[in-house]
Amino acid sequence: MGILSLALDAYSFVVLVSVVVSWLNLAEDNPIVNVTRTLTEPLLGPIRRLLPSSAGIDISPMVLLLGIRLLRRVLLS
Repeated sequence: MGILSLALDAYSFVVLVSVVVSWLNLAEDNPIVNVTRTLTEPLLGPIRRLLPSSAGIDISPMVLLLGIRLLRRVLLS
């Protein structure tokens, strides 16, 4: 289960980096933007579509991180 734990931790870190990158308003062609978007959008996109819009605040990364934490607890307990 060590590899699964490491993978979930790594993905959580990528989600956090994606959030910080979104605050920095980097250019769309920036390699960091491309990598984080490629890795996170397959999960964040559907979450965004399910959540109601909340005054321009995107809470989908928080929902994803909570989901990862729940998944980790279920699988690694």
